[in-house]
Amino acid sequence: METFLRIVEAGSLSAAGTQLGTSQPTISRRLHALESSLGVRLLQRNTHGMQLTDAGQRYVARAKELLADWQGFEADLRGDDDVPEGILRVVAPHAFGQERLVAPVTEYLRRYPRTTVEWRLHDGPLRLVEDGIDCVIRVGAPFGEAVVARKIFEVDRIIVAAPSVVGTRPITRPSQLEALPWLAIGTFYRNSVRLESERGTARVVRFQPRFITDSLFALRAAALDGLGVAVVSAWVVEDDLAQGRLTHVLPGWRSQSLPVYVAYPEARFYPAKLRRFVEIMRTAFAGPAR
Repeated sequence: METFLRIVEAGSLSAAGTQLGTSQPTISRRLHALESSLGVRLLQRNTHGMQLTDAGQRYVARAKELLADWQGFEADLRGDDDVPEGILRVVAPHAFGQERLVAPVTEYLRRYPRTTVEWRLHDGPLRLVEDGIDCVIRVGAPFGEAVVARKIFEVDRIIVAAPSVVGTRPITRPSQLEALPWLAIGTFYRNSVRLESERGTARVVRFQPRFITDSLFALRAAALDGLGVAVVSAWVVEDDLAQGRLTHVLPGWRSQSLPVYVAYPEARFYPAKLRRFVEIMRTAFAGPAR
């Protein structure tokens, strides 16, 4: 089963043999033995490469789940002192994964030298088990019923603009923002945003954005260029606010904070590499939301 998964991940029998430290004929014999025991063909091979059959696709998903359970079972038998090892495959959102999350990942790798992290940046929908992903870090709502989700962080979102956009006019009410040009991050707001005051008052600001993106970094760049007002994650613009490149508009108001989760497939047992990673992620952001 492990050999078959390695063949699929490596892309060929020879590559799988190299990774496993054995020969291609040995890998081929193991594959043949597996297909014979199951009575089905898992891979179609020709001169152009190989392709999973329908049965092979079903087998990959189930095999990954079974092996993860078995590895977790072995870790449980060894107790809490077992040493994390192996490859941990993690998916994180692009902006957050490039900036805020690198430090705790570095800490994880320093603390557990027998581990390797495959750090994938992706913002779209995922198939955790089918794609061999150990866990995912997601901003916003967590996954469905078959996934365990642990909240690790809350992202504060504030209103910012370049000084040229605000000018000298005093902005004291959310309604005044509707007259200004706006930038939007389409994954969280597009034509309106709900703002909350420190006293608990809520207002909805409606607008027609001049620039819409799905990237926090592109949104920040557009704001720095003076294209308009934006609601951004506070951590993205910390330096810009300190240096005066951006202005914190209506500092007594902010958009609703966004929860950040680490999520992983539900299982009976979890390997040490995953358990320790989740622990580090949760403790790394144990302070106040930013």
